[in-house]
Amino acid sequence: MSLLTAFDRTEEIDASEPVIKIEGVAVRYRVPQERIPSFKEYAIRWLRGEIRYQDFWALHDINLSIWPGEVIGIIGPNGAGKSTLLKTVARVLKPTTGRVRVRGRVAPLLELGAGFDYELTGRENIYLNGAILGFSKRDIDSLFDSIVEFSGLEDFIDAPLRNYSTGMFARLGFSVATAERPDVLIVDEILGVGDAEFQTKSFERIQSFQASGTTILLVSHSLDSVDNMCTRVVWLDHGKMVLIGSPKAVISQYLGRTEDKEAERLAEETYPEVDQRWGTRRIEITGVRITNQEGVEQRIFRTGEKLVLQMDYIAHVPIPSPIFGVAIHRQDGIHISGPNTSFAGLTLPVVEGKGSVSYTIPYLPLLEGLYHFSVAATNHDDTEIFDYHNCTYPFRVVNYIDVREKYGLVTLRGEWQHNPYSE
Repeated sequence: MSLLTAFDRTEEIDASEPVIKIEGVAVRYRVPQERIPSFKEYAIRWLRGEIRYQDFWALHDINLSIWPGEVIGIIGPNGAGKSTLLKTVARVLKPTTGRVRVRGRVAPLLELGAGFDYELTGRENIYLNGAILGFSKRDIDSLFDSIVEFSGLEDFIDAPLRNYSTGMFARLGFSVATAERPDVLIVDEILGVGDAEFQTKSFERIQSFQASGTTILLVSHSLDSVDNMCTRVVWLDHGKMVLIGSPKAVISQYLGRTEDKEAERLAEETYPEVDQRWGTRRIEITGVRITNQEGVEQRIFRTGEKLVLQMDYIAHVPIPSPIFGVAIHRQDGIHISGPNTSFAGLTLPVVEGKGSVSYTIPYLPLLEGLYHFSVAATNHDDTEIFDYHNCTYPFRVVNYIDVREKYGLVTLRGEWQHNPYSE
């Protein structure tokens, strides 16, 4: 199906009717079960009926009505069907079953520069790409100067595209696709095109379309962008619609499930390998638990939450005044801290048999990232290591809600104040 059909204005926009209506849409891909090295061999096997396919359903029974002026965010993990859904709305991809009805002119920012010819100049490609997007030559003539000015490629417009950088290529593609305000704008992870200056320009252009009443479908892994821009959010997973609703409600539940999966993965990585553990084992650390303030085991924390690490041990012989300690490293190896019972002035008695030691962080100051705990038990003068588990217990810190700092290692919990001088 031609891209041109996605731009036919067959109906005027009526605010009382959905601008996009998706009814029972499903998309099936047929994937060959084996690799066929050449077209000749493929043709022979096809004629013999020897090609075996596996059906893969990228979308299952999607039903969605989108109203004029709405900004709909589509979120979900990789492979959830987000881009496939956008392609059906743009009519780049025909649904296997179901129907998609779109009213008005559509601008699909699915793959910037799709249809560009590397051997043609930037000027020639503007006309070529414009024709693919449904513009007449007269339309492009009137828009040409503004397209070139917005792209910032005045000095390169008559150079072949093979001499363009990736950023220049994307800038030209974005400038052509958004030369006129569409009724429906489809955006698939392209808000970061070009350099920082052009990213700002492109984001402001999309915002101006939004303010003018353009209906926008946005796929992005940036949940902040989705939360700030969208009126509703659709959560897809394995081709199915899990939830649709307000941005905060859907994002919160999506992150909750993502964190649950991440916590399960982190919990599976907690048994120390041979090269991560050493010591004489006269005291043996037999278990480590990372819990929240309710005592529930947890591997995902938010900046500012309470964290408790508990070490269970067994002393195989009586040990006078042992030292228990922890260390925290960020994923890149940066050592954050290394507290122990001795530094804290806690002198333990002679220990024998089973017991536990806990370390409590009442306000976790770490900023977003993946971290690892190391745990250790040594003798009182730190000359014998009984048991050391090196960077064995991972946990993640997230801070997407109520964040005062975004960069660095820790929050300083500082307060800003403005004191203007009087004349």
